[in-house]
Amino acid sequence: MIPQHQELIYDWNKGGLADLKGVVHIEFDDETLRDGLQSPSVTDPTIDQKIKILHLMEDLGIHSANIGLPGAGSRAYNDTLELAKEIARCKMKIQPNCAARTVIADIDPVIDISQKAGVPIEVATFVGSSPIRQYVEGWTIDTVLKLTETAVSYVVDHGLPSMYVTEDTTRSHPDDLEKLYTTAINRGAKRVVIADTVGHTTRTGAVNIVRFIKDVIENLGEDVKIDWHGHNDRGFALASTLAAVRAGVDRVHACALGIGERCGNTSMDLLLVNLKLWGIIDNDLSKLNEYCRLVAEATHTPVPFNYPVTGPDAFRTATGVHAAAVIKALKTGNDWLADMIYSAIPAHMVGRKQRIDVGPLSGESNVIYWLNDHGFALQDGLVQKIFDYAKHSSKLLTDDEIETFIETEITKSKR
Repeated sequence: MIPQHQELIYDWNKGGLADLKGVVHIEFDDETLRDGLQSPSVTDPTIDQKIKILHLMEDLGIHSANIGLPGAGSRAYNDTLELAKEIARCKMKIQPNCAARTVIADIDPVIDISQKAGVPIEVATFVGSSPIRQYVEGWTIDTVLKLTETAVSYVVDHGLPSMYVTEDTTRSHPDDLEKLYTTAINRGAKRVVIADTVGHTTRTGAVNIVRFIKDVIENLGEDVKIDWHGHNDRGFALASTLAAVRAGVDRVHACALGIGERCGNTSMDLLLVNLKLWGIIDNDLSKLNEYCRLVAEATHTPVPFNYPVTGPDAFRTATGVHAAAVIKALKTGNDWLADMIYSAIPAHMVGRKQRIDVGPLSGESNVIYWLNDHGFALQDGLVQKIFDYAKHSSKLLTDDEIETFIETEITKSKR
């Protein structure tokens, strides 16, 4: 009998960041089709590709999606309209939102699309709030307050939900933030967003600012939700987002594969996986690999071979010692055991499986496994010949290379 999971893995993460038992519910807002497309290196997908990506978001249990910034031009407007119509036509559960500057010219296209599609669209009006942004723009805090008041009031007066975003929140002065959020909430905003626009914050900073904003809202006595929007300029996006979850935000923003402006946004795929591993969510992630693959293909984004969970090498090994352990686990017939012996993430959870290849660091067990997995008989001397062939290679052997080698050896044996 195989022992229980908890008997085989001792979890040193308990009591730290991973101890999120106080988190009752967390929502996800997918920014792939808006902020993700602001990456200087991506290609804007076709509308058909965007619709497929939207449906995969729904399949993954993502609650809402930013479907565009329609004020940016005719292509952005048309694609946003088609996505909104798709949500209405298919009666999708995912809730749409759109980005807009705090100017009427950006908000009007969202109102127009909402009316044409027949679905309410949350309007995410954003404005720079940090001292450095105010200085460069030549704004005073009164200027930003006026922009906030006008934009939020306009959205609410037109019957759409208002999401108010202070851009560069994590480098903004607390006095300014208190004034800005108070103004937005008093004008009817039902959701406020803490934006780590340039990826400045650490885990400590994330916790500090979330607690501060929670206090501001509590003092106002209003029922307002808090979102977290993270960027990865310092490599902290995932860690700071998880810290924000722990501190009590209601919803987190992220993009597939972490694409986005400069160094990108929080990775939606890694966020979902980690929160599922910690028991905070129970989403079906079996289509996660398909979601990432489609986004990569549609945006022409190369996925690094060592990218966690969905990268080509995430569940792949050719090292003899590692492969031998995986093979032994597979022989027990227990998928979980085979998944976890050399991995922190069960491959089957994300629609993948363990892969054992053959290369210069492989053992004979790799060769035997590969032959069995690909339907080849263990002919006399074939294992040793492939093993010797691999030892003289400078890289992993591809399936085609091994098959060609086998055909050559079989041909030789028949002469």
